[in-house]
Amino acid sequence: MTLKNVLLINAISSGATGILLTAMSTFFADLFAVGSSIPFMEVGVFLILFSAFVFISAFSGQRRKSRAKIITVLDVTWVIASAVAVVILFSSISTIGSFLIIAVAAWVGLMAYLQNKKLQSI
Repeated sequence: MTLKNVLLINAISSGATGILLTAMSTFFADLFAVGSSIPFMEVGVFLILFSAFVFISAFSGQRRKSRAKIITVLDVTWVIASAVAVVILFSSISTIGSFLIIAVAAWVGLMAYLQNKKLQSI
């Protein structure tokens, strides 16, 4: 698997998650047992924009490596922020909400790991 392929997988999964969160924000608010769907819409819009950046970066040729480093840092930041969010919000959200945050963070962590592995081999 190439760096380009890992970035494309990251872009597709981020974009799909963003679209789901935006289109079904009320469903996710209910699933997480919170009163507002706005945070889900905001995260969804962020993920759609992030996905576009990652997708463009996958095809950026010479700039792919520098952009992949930025993307990897953002992914690691997402994982850390997710862990902090689960700790802070655990008593305020549903158990399934906590599980979903951890599952997404695990996927994002895998993307960061694979991107970093490919960056080191270049």
